[in-house]
Amino acid sequence: MSESRKKSGQEFKASAVRIVQESGKPIAQIARDLGVHEGTLGNWVAKARAAADPGGLKTG
Repeated sequence: MSESRKKSGQEFKASAVRIVQESGKPIAQIARDLGVHEGTLGNWVAKARAAADPGGLKTG
């Protein structure tokens, strides 16, 4: 496998999410910069947000 396959590691995902959260840049731009699909990075960010606020989607 090539070095680029290491992009799926948990450390890379956490770093990518941190960049999104701290930079204020659009997910699409960061995804391009990191060489990952925009939807993939969006999913990582959504999961991180849900983990940080598990009750955030409840209404009532």
